Amino acid sequence: MQFHAKARFIRISPYKLRPLIDVVRGKNAAYALAWLSTYPVKRVVPIKKMIESAVANARQKQSVDARDLVIKTIFIDQGPIIRYFKPGAMGRANVYRKRLSHMNVVLELVNT
Repeated sequence: MQFHAKARFIRISPYKLRPLIDVVRGKNAAYALAWLSTYPVKRVVPIKKMIESAVANARQKQSVDARDLVIKTIFIDQGPIIRYFKPGAMGRANVYRKRLSHMNVVLELVNT
């Protein structure tokens, strides 16, 4: 049995989020939540909320615990890019890009 959760239009660059999800991919959901809650970086918050949402979906549908779930797939895609201009040197305009992310997670029930 699989349980899904999505988070879209996260205002953090996917390049900054991907190293964090590489750590929790394939791990137990309870371990992943514990690791993310102790990691002292602000950008773990949307990842942690998304995994908690998938665990809550599993609890609602099948009444299973987070210890019985494994992160089967978790990935972060590039969302839209917000482009804006600021003044640059010699009267030119510099383009700035604010990158957004879309996240998906699939939890799978482990047969214990």
